[in-house]
Amino acid sequence: MQRFDTGTDAALALRPDHPLYCFRPEVLKQDAARFMKLFPGETAYAVKTNGEPMVLKTLVEARVKIFDVASPGEFEAVRAASPDAEMLYMHPVKAQSDIRLALETYGIRVMSLDHEDEIAKVLRIVRALDLDPGSISIYVRLQTKGHAMYELSKKFGAAPGHAVELVQRLHRIGFKVGLCFHVGSQVEEAESYEQALKSADWVRNRAGVPLVGLDVGGGFPAVYGHDPNRKAKPMPPLEDLMAELRSNITEWAFDDMPLVAEPGRVVVARAFSLIVRVLLRKGRRLYINDGIWASLSDSWTGKITLPARFIPDPARRIRKGKAENVVPFKVCGATCDSVDILSRPFWLPETVDTGDWIEIGHIGAYSLSLRTRFNGFYPDDFVEVTTPFDGEGADGFASLETMAN
Repeated sequence: MQRFDTGTDAALALRPDHPLYCFRPEVLKQDAARFMKLFPGETAYAVKTNGEPMVLKTLVEARVKIFDVASPGEFEAVRAASPDAEMLYMHPVKAQSDIRLALETYGIRVMSLDHEDEIAKVLRIVRALDLDPGSISIYVRLQTKGHAMYELSKKFGAAPGHAVELVQRLHRIGFKVGLCFHVGSQVEEAESYEQALKSADWVRNRAGVPLVGLDVGGGFPAVYGHDPNRKAKPMPPLEDLMAELRSNITEWAFDDMPLVAEPGRVVVARAFSLIVRVLLRKGRRLYINDGIWASLSDSWTGKITLPARFIPDPARRIRKGKAENVVPFKVCGATCDSVDILSRPFWLPETVDTGDWIEIGHIGAYSLSLRTRFNGFYPDDFVEVTTPFDGEGADGFASLETMAN
């Protein structure tokens, strides 16, 4: 993999005509270390966020030893990165064959569920393999509601009364039992964790059985961009959110048991940027060579403003407008699908034109894992970059949230 100091250097040296990912391994290591230092328990990286081999390998180098996995593909990816890593199978609903693969082939001994039929599936495999239920920890996932950009309570989670029954049933069978929850992705306030902890305490008190641990899930927010036309609520700094979470854990008396978190965005978002080229400019509309079916699905939701830096093509001698005028551009993706239009604008100099490049920052979370081959477009070119996207300065009009606050 070629290495450059900045994304701008990569664009000007390579003049890419297809999307180019800029990977920053040192940023990834720093953000992983920062989270592990702040959280008062074990850190299990959520592989679904970005399961690229280079990411998993770098996280292993950063001493991440536990990974949250959800499928055989993720089992295999983690084991390829580390023969010793522990895997937590925290998908609440699983295929029976996948349960067997997890237990028999990969030696996974921690999983979650939210329904009695899932207990039956796990127990069937445990008995077929002649395993001791006491060697397996099963976390009952609780239904929660909080304030997050992406709500995750509609699909998974047992209501508190049901969770009590599940905990007691698992305990009677002989499994070790824990509790887990997930307050959503990109949480907007620490109160979401407090409400979930309150619910977990209610279940614990009524179940009346010893718990092996508490998994607080993910949701820890990453820093993105700022749209001057929108009055968005600023994300709480991770240090502030984690301080309040630690306080709430102590208040609800969960500080005396093993704790696990499943961070994703907050660990990997800053580790990647994407260099795209402007295929065509039509007034205030830019057509680029990536889009919602590839790396930019987060921008399609309308909930996240991605920071964008202008990289002018030095070969273009004549430009219209003034470079000091920064204006919003509607951005259209590369496919022939008419819905392939980003919901949030890019704020760029009005001189941007066909053939120029744009570096889109902080797209390490979900951009690679959600890209498709729709229309035959599939970005898969990488370079390594040493300077953080937000360390290159504001001259490129990156519109980072941290610059706006």
